[in-house]
Amino acid sequence: MIKYIKGYFSRSEIMLWSVSALLVLISFLIFDRKNYLSLCASLIGVTYLIFNSKGNPVGQVLVILFSLLYGIISYNFSYYGEMITYLGMTMPMAVFALISWLKNPFNGNRSEVRVSSIGKTETVFMSVSAIIVTIVFYFILKAFHTANIIPSTLSVTTSFLAVYLTFRRSPFYAIAYSANDIVLIVLWIMASMTNTTYISVVVCFAVFLVNDIQLL
Repeated sequence: MIKYIKGYFSRSEIMLWSVSALLVLISFLIFDRKNYLSLCASLIGVTYLIFNSKGNPVGQVLVILFSLLYGIISYNFSYYGEMITYLGMTMPMAVFALISWLKNPFNGNRSEVRVSSIGKTETVFMSVSAIIVTIVFYFILKAFHTANIIPSTLSVTTSFLAVYLTFRRSPFYAIAYSANDIVLIVLWIMASMTNTTYISVVVCFAVFLVNDIQLL
């Protein structure tokens, strides 16, 4: 297994994952020590990033697991937008993305997806859809008295763009995920002002941002 990992991932990728996982663990030990659900979600998160960077469908399986755990964490802090987004959009889209990735292997290799592109017409469709989703979710989140509603709504927008581009196998998905990471960092910093245990979640998404930038 170790031999396979060394052969499949580059030394820099293994190093990036190791440092990311270590930072998540250290932040958990310093600021939390209780919420093992957050620790588990964070470690799954940094792991799915390295698989997604290789275009490996295993990454989408891990996204599904991460979405489930993150939805529970978000519910606990009344971030209903995050909960609805990840359980109602990111997780189902990860399932569709998994199917799409498995159906479109690169040169017959199912451990790597064939990259695709979207045209101008689809880009317009995606943009209009994102605007509609943003408006609809704003009122839904407002009705649920969602905490920090503006960044929560922006998170929905960036998440929608990220999962759409991932599903379409576009190499630009990392840009949308990077934008989403920035919004989530702001969102959980706000949460940390109320409960310092969420600092570990901030570190998690900061690590996500660094990993996603590597893909740009």
